[in-house]
Amino acid sequence: MAGEIPDLEAQVRTGTGKGAARQARRNGMVPGIVFGGDVDPLPINLDFNKLLGKLRAGRFKATLFNMKVEGHDDVRVICRDVQRHVVKDLPTHVDFMRLKRTTKINLFIQVEVSGEEECPGLKKGGVMTLVRPEVELVVTAGDIPDHITVDISGLEIGDSATIANVVLPEGSKPVIDRDFVIAQVSAPSGLASQDDDEGEDVAADEVPATEVKED
Repeated sequence: MAGEIPDLEAQVRTGTGKGAARQARRNGMVPGIVFGGDVDPLPINLDFNKLLGKLRAGRFKATLFNMKVEGHDDVRVICRDVQRHVVKDLPTHVDFMRLKRTTKINLFIQVEVSGEEECPGLKKGGVMTLVRPEVELVVTAGDIPDHITVDISGLEIGDSATIANVVLPEGSKPVIDRDFVIAQVSAPSGLASQDDDEGEDVAADEVPATEVKED
C-alpha cells in the first residue's frame, strides 16, 4: 500500500446554489462537491491558495487524496473535474469522487532500481539512466503499490530494461499499451565521443588515394 497519500483539507459548505458559491469565493475559498460511494453528495469549500498550489504542482487529477472534512470520516478521493474561470483560468469549482477499495484508477507510481551492484554494464564504466522515474498504472484503490522495481542486474552497456521486465503488483497494468523503456545503461559520454572520433579516423583512412597518371 502506498505510504504517502497526501491530505486534502476541506470544510463543509453550508448552503447550495450560485449564491453560496459566490460567497465562498469572496471568502478566499473554492466550492466543490464530493460524490459517489453510495453516500449523499457532500458540498465542500477548499482554501483557494492551497488548492492552486496543488494544481500548479501537476497531476492533480491523477493523485489519490485523503479528504479530511471536520465532522466526517476521512475518505479517499480522486478529482474528476476542475472548472476554471474562462478569462483568468483560475479554479472556480472542483468535483471529487469517493473511491471504493475495488475502484480502478490511474496513478503515477514511483520506480525504484535494484541490481546496480551486480550490473555488468556499470562495472565496465557504463552509466545508468532512469528514463521513467514514475510510471502511470491502472491500480485498485484498495491495493495501491508504494513503488515498482526495475532490476538492472543483467544489463550490459547498451542494454535497456522495459516495462515488460518489471513484475507489476497483482491487479495493476500500465496505461500505455505497449512496451517502453524504464532504465538503460549507456557508455560514458567521454567514451562515446572517443568511439566517434576513432570511427571518423578509420573512415578517413579508408578513403582511397587519388590515382595520379603520368603522361
